[in-house]
Amino acid sequence: MQKRYLLTPGPTQVPPEVLLRMSQPMVHHRSPEFSRLFAEVQAGLQRLFQTDQDVLILAASGTGAMEAAVFNTCSAGESVLVVNGGKFGQRWLEICRAAGLTAVEIRVEWGQAVAVETVARALEQHPEVRAVLVQASETSTTVLHPVQDLARLTRHTDRLLIVDAITALGATAVPMDSWGIDILVTGSQKALMLPPGLAFVALSAKAWQRTAAASLPRFYFDLRRERQAQHKHTTAYTPAVSLVTGLHEVLRLLEDEGLPQVYARHAHLARATRTAAQALGLRLLAPEHPSPAATGVWLPPEIDGGQLLNAMRTHMGVDIAGGQDQLNGKIVRISHIGYAGPFDVMIAIGALEMALVSFGCDIELGRGVRAAQEVLLTGWSELNPVSETGSAGKGR
Repeated sequence: MQKRYLLTPGPTQVPPEVLLRMSQPMVHHRSPEFSRLFAEVQAGLQRLFQTDQDVLILAASGTGAMEAAVFNTCSAGESVLVVNGGKFGQRWLEICRAAGLTAVEIRVEWGQAVAVETVARALEQHPEVRAVLVQASETSTTVLHPVQDLARLTRHTDRLLIVDAITALGATAVPMDSWGIDILVTGSQKALMLPPGLAFVALSAKAWQRTAAASLPRFYFDLRRERQAQHKHTTAYTPAVSLVTGLHEVLRLLEDEGLPQVYARHAHLARATRTAAQALGLRLLAPEHPSPAATGVWLPPEIDGGQLLNAMRTHMGVDIAGGQDQLNGKIVRISHIGYAGPFDVMIAIGALEMALVSFGCDIELGRGVRAAQEVLLTGWSELNPVSETGSAGKGR
């Protein structure tokens, strides 16, 4: 028997409390019992999104929410500006083109964040642009884009800022209302610590106004219909009942920990992971604007990333992620998102060290783990406060 460790940036580990909650007997999705639970989930999502607007729950992956954001607020032939700095910036581009939109593309080197000045200049050159689409955390490159600064460019205009926060929400602060984000989307299988299958989308008042004039076809992802249903604490179509039940428990766990503490934990684990990689002589993919969700690391050029990951998975039971598209085989991505703690970081770094040595790399075993431990120890008391009974928290 081999114990397995899921340390990818999605899907992520599911806490045992959530698994237990989802194992309860099925209830009918139109029952008063489920309606009461759904209402509590809606309120919890508003607190997580930091918005007074409705947060709609969809039975879909995060890409479903991305598509819904575009098809409910845009019309064929309109111009949008897309920040394309990775696999999921490319996905925004593909969705917009499928919708018949004219996409003004800002290409960003993979591993870099978009420059706000570049976006501002593009908006000046293209006054016809109706929306700006960007990732908060680009999962494929582990970059954090400057969403708050981008929002300043659109907030007092008739343009929308549409943000994919699929690996950001729940890992770092993305306060929708105070920043002036018009559409914020996320999914269940990242920082929300659930299996894949739920997507979430929230629209500002400005974005809701745009839905009335938007002419793109939509049925299952018609957010006006969904909003009308969810105002009654139900859904337009059959929801993923067990996942919504699990989400109720997830929101309780996050609120018990406290969102500032959740964000501090993610930042601390990310810092430890980056420090460990650098201690091993490995280069960071996103050294200047790193995401708190995952850390991308360049592999030595003589190492085949696919073979390395397969060895870690097969012989060690450790799953971390590789690169996508042009980064395939060249990098690894270590997750520290969601249900992650200090020892997950040490497992990932220790397994990576062992795999690199087994592939002939000249590195010192334990060097990265020690570097991670030193960082983790510096923040241990802050992240694991001692209770009145004298016992420290688990540092979930």
